Amino acid sequence: MRIVLANLSVCLTLSLACFGQAETDSNSSDPVATVAGQPVSEQELLDALGPQKVTQMRKQEYEARSAALDSLIRLKLVQAEAKKRGISAEDLIKQEVESKVSDPTDGEVEAFFFGQNREGVRLEDVKEQFRAALKQLKLLKARRAYADTLRTNMDVAIMLRPPTVNVSYDPARVKGNPEAPVTIVEFSDFQCPFCKAAESALKEVLTKSSGRVKLAYLDFPLSEIHPKAQGAAEAARCAGEQGKFWEYHDVLYADQSKLDGAGLVSSAVALNMDEKSFRSCLDSGKFKSKIQADVDQGIKVGVAGTPGFFVNGVFLSGAQPLAEFEKIIDNQLALLGAQNSSR
Repeated sequence: MRIVLANLSVCLTLSLACFGQAETDSNSSDPVATVAGQPVSEQELLDALGPQKVTQMRKQEYEARSAALDSLIRLKLVQAEAKKRGISAEDLIKQEVESKVSDPTDGEVEAFFFGQNREGVRLEDVKEQFRAALKQLKLLKARRAYADTLRTNMDVAIMLRPPTVNVSYDPARVKGNPEAPVTIVEFSDFQCPFCKAAESALKEVLTKSSGRVKLAYLDFPLSEIHPKAQGAAEAARCAGEQGKFWEYHDVLYADQSKLDGAGLVSSAVALNMDEKSFRSCLDSGKFKSKIQADVDQGIKVGVAGTPGFFVNGVFLSGAQPLAEFEKIIDNQLALLGAQNSSR
């Protein structure tokens, strides 16, 4: 019987054999095909895939490389500790890890078996196979945990950079320290419920990382499914003319039921804006082309829905929790720190 477990696809021993390195000799300027003597370039291939697919592929490649790097770093940490003690890495792991991992109990094996939800298979028939698989998982977890403890006493600097995209933004719609080293560019839609859900995380990010992070807002109204989003985007731009973009932004997300014409005006009046100027701006449609420019840029860089974020150019899709933003922000700050210290 074959037990399929995702974690077991990772090497179960800390040895150099766990890792393979591939060298690529291809040049990005080389054609990827020829048709009737005419070359097909790499760029043509990427254009055919489309920006969303290219962004997804690059993110997947980075995540795979990052996971492999984490494993390799753990290996190097163990090797360095073993060298310091004058023993082999294998002996170190046996002493510090394997000797301390107990065999799975019958209760643990039973829980593990039923957690796999394998219909038509009796526990009695596969009990020892599952016991062995569970033991290997416990060993893997313990090896990782031990290697991670070594990291606190050794210098580790990661220079692997995630794929980034250059995204321009309007300095007039930026919240936070203009000189902050990390910029979150948000493509958003005032009628989008997921965009509203993301607001709490963004506010917490700006509060916790005050001075280090700024937020730039770009319009991406999904008019086909959110018919009031375009008008709300134009109204927010008009509020910006009176120096109240962010206040109006917060009011629109606070109550998405007030995105019709009357609601947009009443929200402006509630913020003590000049009603006549606001109405004139809204009726003129003067910001339609600028909103479309935001949408065009979003499509070009791979945004397919809202909200979409670029944290120093690193793409993050959807209403994400605070932890996801912090992970990228911390990584960006670490990269900037490593870059500055190397100068």
